Amino acid sequence: MAVTMVDHLGFRPLSTPTATVLRSIPPHFLSSAAHTALLMLPTRVAPFAMVSNSNSASCSSLSCNLQSTKAFVVPRRSLMSTLILSSCLFSQTESNFAFAQPTIGFKEYIDSFDGYSFDYPKNWIQVRGANADIFFRDPYVLDENLSVEVSSPSSSKYKSVEDLGPPEEAGKAVLRQYLTEFMSTRLGVKRESSILSTSSTVADDGKMYYQIEVNIKSFASNNELAVMPEDRVVRMEWNRRYLSVLGVENNQLYELRLQVPENVFVEEENDLRKVMASFRVNKLSA
Repeated sequence: MAVTMVDHLGFRPLSTPTATVLRSIPPHFLSSAAHTALLMLPTRVAPFAMVSNSNSASCSSLSCNLQSTKAFVVPRRSLMSTLILSSCLFSQTESNFAFAQPTIGFKEYIDSFDGYSFDYPKNWIQVRGANADIFFRDPYVLDENLSVEVSSPSSSKYKSVEDLGPPEEAGKAVLRQYLTEFMSTRLGVKRESSILSTSSTVADDGKMYYQIEVNIKSFASNNELAVMPEDRVVRMEWNRRYLSVLGVENNQLYELRLQVPENVFVEEENDLRKVMASFRVNKLSA
C-alpha cells in the first residue's frame, strides 16, 4: 500500500504573505543584490512525495510521523529565511528614507517687530521656549537647527557690521562665543575647533553682511575615573558645522545661526547656503 505525505501530490503555496509583501517593494528602493535575492525567493515549495512499496506497509505510526515531520522541515526553514531577509530589507529601506529627505522648498519668516527675515525649509518646525529670538529645527535630524540672536537695543550702538572689525576678527569672536556656550563641566570632555571660512558680501538691500563658518568637535572619555590610562578610551561625541550670518540695523547686531552635523552638511549644503543668503535685517519704523 502506498503512503503519500503530500496532499494530492500538489505544490504547497507559501502560507505566509511575507513573500508577496517583499516582492511588492519597488526595485529602485533596493540594492541590486537585495533585488536579486528577492527574485530568488521560492513562490512554491517542491512536493514531498514519499511512497513506499507494499513490503513497507507495516511501518509503525512513529516512523510515519517522523517522515511527516521531516517533510515539513524545509518549508519552515524557507519561511525563516524569508522573515530574516524581510527584516533586513525593511530596516535598510527605512534607514535610507530617514537620512535622505528630499528638498521640499522654502517658506519666508518675517519678524516685523525685531526687524529681520529669512527663508527656511518648509518641513522644519518652530520650537518655542528655546533661548533664542526664533528657533527652527529639522524634524528628522534633531542636531540640525536654525536660530536668530539679536543684541539688546539698550546696550549696543552698532552702525555697521564693520564695527566688528574685518571678517577674520569677527570669525574669531563668533568661535569664542560658541565655545563659551558649549563649555562643559564633565570630566574628560575636550573640544576641537577651527574657523573654516570668513567672508563679507553686499546683499540686494545694499547692506553688508558677514558670513562665518566654523567646525567644532566634541570628545569625551567613556570612563574618565578609571585608574589605568588604557581604560579611559576617548571617543568623538559629535562633529558639527556652524554657519553664521551677521548684519547690523536699528543700532543692533543680528546673527543668523545654522547648526548641522558635518555628514548632513555634505548632502544639504546647497539648501543651507540658500538660507544664509536669504537673511535680511530691516529698518524698523519709528
